[in-house]
Amino acid sequence: MNVRIPGLADNPAISCNRREFLRRSSSGFGWLAASAMLAEQGRGAAREPALAQFAQRAKHVIFCFMDGGPSHVDTFDYKPMLTERQGEPIGEGNVSKLSQSAAGRVWLGSPWTFRQRGESGLWVSDLLPYAAQLADELCVVRSLVGKQPLHGQQALLMHTGRETGRAPSLGSWVSYGLGTENSDLPSYVLLNNDWIPNGGVENFSSAFLPAIHAATMLRPTGTPVDNIEPADDPLVQRRKLDLLAAQDRSFAEGDPNAAEIEAAIRNYETAFRMQSALPELARIDDEPEYIRTMYGVDAEHEHKRYYSLQCLRARRLIEAGVRFIEITCPLTHANNSPWDQHGNLKKYHEENAHITDQAVAALIVDLKQRGLLDQTIVVWAGEMGRTPHTPAISDTCGRDHHVNGYSIFFAGGGFRGGIAFGETDEFGNSVTANPLTIHDIHATLLHQLGLDHERLIFRFGGRDVSLTDVHGHVVRDILV
Repeated sequence: MNVRIPGLADNPAISCNRREFLRRSSSGFGWLAASAMLAEQGRGAAREPALAQFAQRAKHVIFCFMDGGPSHVDTFDYKPMLTERQGEPIGEGNVSKLSQSAAGRVWLGSPWTFRQRGESGLWVSDLLPYAAQLADELCVVRSLVGKQPLHGQQALLMHTGRETGRAPSLGSWVSYGLGTENSDLPSYVLLNNDWIPNGGVENFSSAFLPAIHAATMLRPTGTPVDNIEPADDPLVQRRKLDLLAAQDRSFAEGDPNAAEIEAAIRNYETAFRMQSALPELARIDDEPEYIRTMYGVDAEHEHKRYYSLQCLRARRLIEAGVRFIEITCPLTHANNSPWDQHGNLKKYHEENAHITDQAVAALIVDLKQRGLLDQTIVVWAGEMGRTPHTPAISDTCGRDHHVNGYSIFFAGGGFRGGIAFGETDEFGNSVTANPLTIHDIHATLLHQLGLDHERLIFRFGGRDVSLTDVHGHVVRDILV
């Protein structure tokens, strides 16, 4: 299948840097001058990386979360043996506690054709035709191993490094470690698609880190953020904030929870400045037609329009200096999560790919042509993979939960393009080379951001706590 990313081949040169544009034209945003007063007073100003331990290879992360678990053997892990042996029982030797499995289940071949793509020859299936065009940009990990084949626990593990929650998310740790490049915006933004993944809002929580590091959510429809429109004149708001801050600081004197009160003050100030900056970034009216076409923001499919809009917003937020952005998938049908195809694998995996594939590829291309991909890590990952077997072959059969070896990919940010790291067996059922854990992924992401996962710590509950706890190592083989 030969699919061209619309607008890619004939884009004019891009010379506008939105961050510089915002900096130069901020006075045109109405009463944004009030926030300049804050910067002059030294409150809420953008700060240089406070905890970076060594040179940064990247400054930003965009996490495209494929909630529910895209099938690795239908996307990036080519297993022709599944087709050759389709319908045969898997046997006792292939039963695993890390997979919904039983000896009587049968192998299921992929309904999509795999092809070697690009100069690298990376195997990518026809399910993701737009990602396939970017094979030489993709660093595919085929050997990720989880802990439990359960959505909630795995989603929390992917986001927080803990299966039980009650811990800061990866985005919160990045915000805490590096601060913000733009004091008018939050450093961690969740571009939600009207669906909260399994595990709930704890996936995006700052937990015991200061509240300023929690995710700020932008919706794809309606008003992006609640109460973003100012209710008072800006000078009245400024006086109210000053009074509230003075009262809070007076209350905090001698209080053991003073840091939490200070975080609340900083949240108020950030919200004040966001009222001008965020709506401007959320709108895409100024984007040229070829960019809108490339992302698919005017597509006929409703959810594809929304997802494409969020991906385009992600690029705009990166230009504006946001550190960590997550984009979630929409849920289009009655199901536990978007990619959780226990049945109707072909129908709904194709719908999910139709919604997300073009926009994710466009995001990578757009970042690259603007010189931003080198400093931005794009992560494409679900919390699990799917079984290479099924209870019985039928036109509507599906695949079940599987964490015994599955695939994710990275692009940009110093990750090697055009490679596949790690291997599963001939059926894609278990890892046979270079097994990696989510803690390894977290350690490697932090490393590329200039942060040592063993030294990025926060004192809580009488001990120094980190994202990776006592686990994880930097996977240098996948880095440039």
